[in-house]
Amino acid sequence: MIRALIFASAALSLSASTGLAQDRIIDTGRQEYMIACAGCHGESGMGTGPIAELLSIETPNLTTITQRTGGGDFPYRNTALVIDGRNNIRAHGGAMPVWGDRFVAAVRSNDAGWVSPEAAELQASGRILALVRYLESIQE
Repeated sequence: MIRALIFASAALSLSASTGLAQDRIIDTGRQEYMIACAGCHGESGMGTGPIAELLSIETPNLTTITQRTGGGDFPYRNTALVIDGRNNIRAHGGAMPVWGDRFVAAVRSNDAGWVSPEAAELQASGRILALVRYLESIQE
């Protein structure tokens, strides 16, 4: 009985901390979104940012990604690849910035010392994945 209670307490603790970690990731993604994406896609993600009207392309509604890709599960991998942009998947006819390069460059220029290419890549990937988690959280 005591073992069962200890196991149940540990499981609840782990699930609560996992939930808090996910909330932090989504919050980080939201912050990243407001800095990098809201100008074009709008704070709501509906494609109505202040820069959208200046573009020669239609800025997509990011709250309908799952719906536009056939419903079901959110397309994590494809969304990450589109945001990253370094893999020749060109979103919106190529008008979307290549965020992977920008995120890597930001890590390398903001660090006081030398940063390995791998460390810069990991930090850039973390920013991209946080954005993807946030985008998943705003799906209609």
